Amino acid sequence: MLSRLQILKIVKRLAAPIVGCPKMYNVDSAKEAKKGKKEKDVSNASCQHPVELEPAPAFIAYRQLMWDKLKKEYDEWVSSQAPQSILISMPDGKKFEGLSWRTTPFEVAKSISQSFADEVVIAKVNGDVWDLDRPFEADAELKLLKFDHPEARAVFWHSSAHILGEAMERHYGGHLCYGPPIEEGFYYDMSLENRQVSPYDYPNLDNIVKKIVKEKQPFERLEMKKEDLLKMFEYNEFKLRIINEKIDSPTTTVYRCGPLIDLCRGPHVRHTGKVKALQITKNSCSYWEGKADMESLQRIYGISFPDSKQLKEWQRIQEEAAKRDHRKLGRDQELFFFHELSPGSCFFLPRGAHLYNTLCNLMRSEYLKRGFQEVVSPNLYNIKLWEKSGHWQHYAEHMFSFEAEGEKFALKPMNCPGHCLMFDHRPRSWKELPVRFADFGVLHRNELSGALSGLTRVRRFQQDDAHIFCRPDQIKEEMAGCLDFLKCIYSVFGFTFQLCLSTRPEKFLGEIAQWDEAEQQLKESLDEFGDKWEYNHGDGAFYGPKIDITIMDALRRPHQCATIQLDFQLPIRFELSYISGDEKSEKKRPVIIHRAILGSVERMIAILCENYGGKWPFWLSPRQCMVIPVAPPFDDYARKVKDELFDAGFLCEADLDSGDTMNKKIRNAQLAQYNFIFVVGEKEQQNGTVNVRTRDNKIHGEHPLEHVKARFNYFSESKILDAEEKF
Repeated sequence: MLSRLQILKIVKRLAAPIVGCPKMYNVDSAKEAKKGKKEKDVSNASCQHPVELEPAPAFIAYRQLMWDKLKKEYDEWVSSQAPQSILISMPDGKKFEGLSWRTTPFEVAKSISQSFADEVVIAKVNGDVWDLDRPFEADAELKLLKFDHPEARAVFWHSSAHILGEAMERHYGGHLCYGPPIEEGFYYDMSLENRQVSPYDYPNLDNIVKKIVKEKQPFERLEMKKEDLLKMFEYNEFKLRIINEKIDSPTTTVYRCGPLIDLCRGPHVRHTGKVKALQITKNSCSYWEGKADMESLQRIYGISFPDSKQLKEWQRIQEEAAKRDHRKLGRDQELFFFHELSPGSCFFLPRGAHLYNTLCNLMRSEYLKRGFQEVVSPNLYNIKLWEKSGHWQHYAEHMFSFEAEGEKFALKPMNCPGHCLMFDHRPRSWKELPVRFADFGVLHRNELSGALSGLTRVRRFQQDDAHIFCRPDQIKEEMAGCLDFLKCIYSVFGFTFQLCLSTRPEKFLGEIAQWDEAEQQLKESLDEFGDKWEYNHGDGAFYGPKIDITIMDALRRPHQCATIQLDFQLPIRFELSYISGDEKSEKKRPVIIHRAILGSVERMIAILCENYGGKWPFWLSPRQCMVIPVAPPFDDYARKVKDELFDAGFLCEADLDSGDTMNKKIRNAQLAQYNFIFVVGEKEQQNGTVNVRTRDNKIHGEHPLEHVKARFNYFSESKILDAEEKF
């Protein structure tokens, strides 16, 4: 089963559309939202192709013949297994008796209640995700997961991908490739000759999907030998590649729903009727396995839910997200822009630069309190550094490199190797540790042009990057400090977050005892932190365990920004050491903690922009207040108020345009999201006051200018999110 983080990695690698492909249709994007008339034309148009191919592709019947023969043999084998009494244990301590090879998780769920069983999406048996109708094979610890569980959602969306895949085969007759769940929904890639997928096809696909759901086709599992798989999928060169290149065991599984039989590890929902609401969201082109030098494929995306109300809520959120799209708001609020002469590199305008610097200064203010030392490291290194760190062997294609004076150099994509050089430039004593380096250095990564997306996927960016060099016995304390740091920062933004401890993967470097001790210290840090957390077994980096942090924005969308990772390997590669405090004064190896909270500052600005919908909190806002005179005779006083507030350190402007009425100026300031609007006239001029109202038109009345400064100072220091209400 794919974890959330593994799903994110798949999305990052595979989901990029091809540059130069026929135009993507995306009903959720802000770009398409502008094209209302075109979308209306699409929805009213009809596909010129039949709903289903007649006759159906020959490979469907060929697959079915093989399935029928092999499934009969497998069912007979299962029936021949002598059932044994088994004990099934639930998380709450309840125990159920059953029979091996006969009792299923669904039967256990049904014994609790029929309504509960109907809501269960998938089972976990002894820690492995398991089909609800697949019999237990021995004593088992059983968990029953509903759609609100991340693993259950991934299974639900994987099953929905199979429903979409069946519809694609029946409508297009193409050869299916990969069809995974992704962070939100699913997609299926297909090789299709002499035809392009079009939005005009969606109604036909929807009709087939409705038939599939209505038929309640059961998802059936079958384990097959590799040689049989090669025969079954001999018509599909892409499936043959997967079988030959990815499957290193003598057998693997296929799943069937209706006429679709697909190479798949599973598991799946019980039947297609469980998917009550499914929507095709967009289509695009893609490359085989995300590699630009491989075949071009057609990709169709979708989203699904077990209840139609959930789909309607998702659609509402998508509409709101389109309004909040950071690319649109960045343009409307004059924060930033991109240019074809520097693709993937953002131009931050003055107001955007204010956001950027304010976020960095927020981190700097905490660095002073928490013992971090800010450093400045080079942007450019000889590739010998990257060879030593191991990045060149695994990451060279994502780095910008060039030759100069017979040597090869590369722009840094991360700061950690440079920080290792800084730690190692002189001998270190155990008394100095921990050493905490922080760096806002510019990073460059050679992302594919088709993968670039606003501020969320760029080539040039900065991170609130930090590396903590500590002794092994300091890991717990430093981890606790990192967790407290991120809670402090995320509470300022109003974010909630989820924590996962990712443990030793199958392929790892280092000693098991060292991993076990480190994981125990991380566990103790998380327990003492007090927030709820979960294990993400086997998803640690090869060089050390890590704590994964997922934040939730105002639209309940997850984002992974922060990272706290232990690293045993870089200190070994760079031969880092400190002098111990024991009698022998031996050299000992430190541990590195990679730590970022904002992550990419660019990406965090995008997330905050959409989270607040462009209504920036006062402490962060690039438009804090606007002064508006009631008439030209009071322009001088308006200018005086503006200057005083500006000199006090606040972003204050005055609208002295005589061509607009006062009401028009107020409305313009509200639409531009100025937090506060000060109206001044004769009374305010005589009293040295301003009349205060907010961007949401809440009127606070007349206040002395000194009082306004005091409140503004309080709002800036406290960083409250609702300054407009609490004026």
